Amino acid sequence: MGKGRVEAFTDGVVAIIITIMVLELKVPHGEDFSALAPVWPIFLSYVLSFINVGIYWNNLHNMFHTVQRVDGRVLWANLNLLFWLSLMPATTAFMGENHFAPVPVAVYGVDLALCAIGFNILTLALHRLHGNETLFARALGNDLKGKISLVLYLSAIALTFVNHWIGVAIYVLVAMVWLVPDRRFERLIEK
Repeated sequence: MGKGRVEAFTDGVVAIIITIMVLELKVPHGEDFSALAPVWPIFLSYVLSFINVGIYWNNLHNMFHTVQRVDGRVLWANLNLLFWLSLMPATTAFMGENHFAPVPVAVYGVDLALCAIGFNILTLALHRLHGNETLFARALGNDLKGKISLVLYLSAIALTFVNHWIGVAIYVLVAMVWLVPDRRFERLIEK
């Protein structure tokens, strides 16, 4: 079957996720800068989550340009990823509203790790459908950045209980690594 509907559905779900996250932001009460102090953790959590959701959307967009079709396995794998992404507003709010306390930071990391695993499952389903000699397989390569990201998320979850700022710093680090444009798919599409 064609890939158009899964792309459109994914775009819609990502847009809803981002909308829910921004609706969680509350307007500060007061008219000076001191009114911003209580909401900074919520805002910083939102920024980090917006970047993470944007990274997934960008990677899905580029990846789906290299495939010709999808099947039932790909549809379910995509839904699996979207499920974990859809929890991002809740884990973001939990972390921000609790001022980056260890358990909420760890829960946020679990969500990030499950998103990474979901993305891996999706790439495996697409690889299985399209084979080794396709544009998709060549662009994906060994996905070292994806594997390292998952290891960093899992490490951050554990290290959060040593110091919650270590976990947050690792989440920010992984997001920064992915903000560097990943041109694997774009390069091959351009050729």
